Amino acid sequence: MSDQDAQRSDPPAASDEEAISFWPLTDVGRVRDHNEDSFLVDRKLNLFIVADGMGGHAAGEVASQVACHTIREVLKQQADMLHEFESGQGTSRHDVLRLLETAVQQACAQVYGEGQADESKRGMGTTVDALVLIGTRGFIAHVGDSRVYLYRQGAVHQLTEDHSLINELLKRGRLSREQIEKLQYKNAVTRAVGVYESVEVDTLDFDVLKGDRFLLCSDGLSGYLDEAELARLFAETPEDQLSQRLIDLANERGGKDNITAVVVKVPDAESGVDRLAREVNLKMEVLHKMPLFRHLTYQELVRVLNITDVRQFEVDAPVVLEGDEGDELFIVLTGSVKVHSGDAVFTHLGPGQHFGEMALVDKAPRSASVSAAAPSKLLAIRRRDFFDIIRKDHAIAVKLLWSFLGVLTQRLRVTNAQLGEAKEKQLDEESAELTGILLDTE
Repeated sequence: MSDQDAQRSDPPAASDEEAISFWPLTDVGRVRDHNEDSFLVDRKLNLFIVADGMGGHAAGEVASQVACHTIREVLKQQADMLHEFESGQGTSRHDVLRLLETAVQQACAQVYGEGQADESKRGMGTTVDALVLIGTRGFIAHVGDSRVYLYRQGAVHQLTEDHSLINELLKRGRLSREQIEKLQYKNAVTRAVGVYESVEVDTLDFDVLKGDRFLLCSDGLSGYLDEAELARLFAETPEDQLSQRLIDLANERGGKDNITAVVVKVPDAESGVDRLAREVNLKMEVLHKMPLFRHLTYQELVRVLNITDVRQFEVDAPVVLEGDEGDELFIVLTGSVKVHSGDAVFTHLGPGQHFGEMALVDKAPRSASVSAAAPSKLLAIRRRDFFDIIRKDHAIAVKLLWSFLGVLTQRLRVTNAQLGEAKEKQLDEESAELTGILLDTE
């Protein structure tokens, strides 16, 4: 919502030490004559929304405000579902994601309907970024080119991907970053809420750690900052001053668009990095080091992390059995496992190492058994979940399949080398045997 409307919402102030704190601000910028950006904060729902409207005759402002309020109303009506998720009473994270998507779709239909009813507002639309924090889990619904950033342990990660003409051209290799300034339609979005009756919504859920900070912002801000500078500003600027500092910077650098920044802070852990933080960091680090996932962005790694399952095994507990049909990839988080056939042990695998990647694409029986050599935690990824993420996200699909091809190529090289050594050894043995026969004959 605009500055004027913000006075009628929850005030932009920090709450007590145990609650989430937030600092939202919006500014018209130095070029536009009115503000089409909106923001909304609902303390009770831990809901934060930024929307950047578009359309003539103040239609953009109407679109962004309608979208914000519609999303909040849908979530308020289903507040019991959110409470059930927090208390672990049956509502799953998938249910929450579907609720968020439904809220955005209803907002889309509402904005579209108002545009159809008023010819002067026909075609109006808005970007939407909605963030909901529930306990140790965060949920995002995203449409357009506004952004959500996560600041965690000194690094900034963009959690949303721009639905913009520029980003599409960059992804397809048809535009270099040097050519962006010359592009005529730099602000064109490929998805918006309300232009049509429905819209494709990106949703994402992730672990929330103590001390995490978020920035929701319109492109009037993100267009002037890169992640490296943003990380420095997070580190150097007190949270209660950061929104204003970011808006001031955008204005100093041109202020060509409306500027909105909502800074959100999760309370810090009293004893530093807690157990959940250590486990999340370990899982992200292990995934990132694997050849299969090395090309994924932080946001994409989060999506992969969401399909993993952590399993614990005591000493000598079987993980997979030789001859069984496999459908899971396993990654060692802690401890170690032994790969064996009967009593013959082939190798031991430790933290960061993995086995069973072929099971993601092949139903062949396991070629060996694997058992825990020590108390161990393993990450498991099932074939059906792997295929599901490939079907839903083409960018991840291309990277994963390309990496998988690289893994198979490397395995083929190793196999060929082993075959070559075996063949050479066999030839040497045959040659020695033949020499012995000849000597005996003589």
